[in-house]
Amino acid sequence: MAEFAFNRIDIQHESINYDDVITEDDTPVDNIFSEKQQRLLVDPLINSWKTDRPFIACSNVGIFFKIHEPPLVPDMFLTMDVHFPENIWEKRHRSYFFSEFGKPPEVVVEVVSNLKGEETDFKLNKYAQIGVLYYVVFDPQSLLHEYSLRVYELKHGNYLVNIGHFFPDLNLGLTLWKGEYEGRTEEWLRWCDTKRKIIPTGFERAEMERHNASIEKHRAEMEKQRADRLAEKLKSLGISF
Repeated sequence: MAEFAFNRIDIQHESINYDDVITEDDTPVDNIFSEKQQRLLVDPLINSWKTDRPFIACSNVGIFFKIHEPPLVPDMFLTMDVHFPENIWEKRHRSYFFSEFGKPPEVVVEVVSNLKGEETDFKLNKYAQIGVLYYVVFDPQSLLHEYSLRVYELKHGNYLVNIGHFFPDLNLGLTLWKGEYEGRTEEWLRWCDTKRKIIPTGFERAEMERHNASIEKHRAEMEKQRADRLAEKLKSLGISF
C-alpha cells in the first residue's frame, strides 16, 4: 500500500541497535474492564477464527514504526500474513518492529478509559500516517462522543468512517455484544464473521462443543431405545430378523 511505503523504506535503511530500545517499561495495564476487553479481542481470533492466512493478534504491545520515535501501544492489534519469530526473547522480536515485520498491522483497537488518551486526534492521525488500514475506537463510557464504537478505514492516506464495522479484506467484522464474560455482564466489543455471527472465545467454543456432544449422545440414546422397543414388539409378534 502506498500509504506506508515511505515508512518501510526509512526504517529499513537505518542502522538499528535494538539493545538501546526500551521495548517494555512495566507500566501497568488500564482498568479491569479494559484488561478483560483486550483479552476478549485476542482470544477468539487465536482459538476460533477460521482463516487460511497466518496472523498475529496482540494486546498492549508496542508498535515501533520508526526506531527513533516513541512506539504506539494500542490496546489490541491484528496483523496479517506474518508469523511470530522463533525466538521471541530476542530484543528485536520483543515488540512489533516495522523493521522486522515489514508492514503495519491491518487493525488497531483503542479502548477509551479517560479523556487523556488522544484516541480521536493524535493517535488517529498517527495510525493513518503509518498505514494502519482499520482504526477502531471503542468508548464504552461514551466519554468522547455519544456513540461508543467508531471504526475508521484508510482511504488515500486519510481515515473515513466505516459505518458497517466490517473489514472485507479480512472477512471479519466488529459488533457490540451485551453478555457475560468472565463473570461480568457488560456491553463488550466482539469479533464477528461474514454472517455477523459472534466468533467465540476458546472457552465458549469448548462449551458449545460439549453441549452439542451432549445433545448428540442423548439423541443416540433415544434412537437406541426406540430401536430396542421395536425389536421387542416384533419379537412378541413372532417376527425375527
